[in-house]
Amino acid sequence: MIKVNFERRGSGTPLVLLHGIGHRWQAWRPVLDQLAERHDVIALDLPGFGLSPGLPAGRRYDLPSSMEMLAEVFQILGVERPHIAGNSLGGLLSVEAASRGLVRSATLLSPAGFWNDADRRRALTMLRVMRLGARGPRFTTDAIANNARLRASSMAVLYAHPGRIDRITAMADTAALRNAPAFTPTLRAGRRLSWHGMPPAVPVTVAWGDKDRILPPRQALRAAMLLPGANHVTLPDCGHVPMIDDPELVSRTILDTCAVVDSAGGGSAVDGGSASKPKARRKTKAPAAEDGAAAS
Repeated sequence: MIKVNFERRGSGTPLVLLHGIGHRWQAWRPVLDQLAERHDVIALDLPGFGLSPGLPAGRRYDLPSSMEMLAEVFQILGVERPHIAGNSLGGLLSVEAASRGLVRSATLLSPAGFWNDADRRRALTMLRVMRLGARGPRFTTDAIANNARLRASSMAVLYAHPGRIDRITAMADTAALRNAPAFTPTLRAGRRLSWHGMPPAVPVTVAWGDKDRILPPRQALRAAMLLPGANHVTLPDCGHVPMIDDPELVSRTILDTCAVVDSAGGGSAVDGGSASKPKARRKTKAPAAEDGAAAS
């Protein structure tokens, strides 16, 4: 059985958030509270990342298997056809889920899969280098995290404003990248992958940071060709992981996409219909989880 660590806040129609390769649910922390004012927000650690264990033996990390995984996770969480938003790898999973009718809407933030062969090789090489750096001597990675200038320099590949990453977050993100058992099989699955799915029948927004150094914004042109019915927007002064660069703009982009469905009314908060009035929710924690809960 799949087990996942997650953070859940707010109430309303369900909204699932998916991070990128090597990251963790905390990537969404800058936008969680604003999203939770209108939604039951569930930020996942994908299997094999963050505090989620890897997939059971025999399960693969390719795109079809990931869709089976998401369907199981939705069932575990008690949500049916939620809204979804994803960054990088999470954006790829989100557009595929939308294409397969698993979600009510999808917001893709610099999604993987809309590359040509050269851009794919470049991105995967950059990710390998980042992983090698994270697996370097601990005294080196700690020294970088403890020095504001070195920390910002090392994070500049991901963020347009890397100086906003504090020491504790940098150390925890590095540990997540270093220890992720799903990193290598996920990267291997991406070596020949490009997205060519059916255009989704649900609202989709594709948002690209204009300072993305991992997946350059020229890839947004290919996304526009493959998703002609989607809403395509630029996130000014944002990097590959835009939630830290402009939380207000990212939150508004996601909320506007969800509202296309929710404003039509119908359904319940569980089945993905109209939103209920936001209310406080007591957070459930698993003893081993960092600011999160565990489900299985």
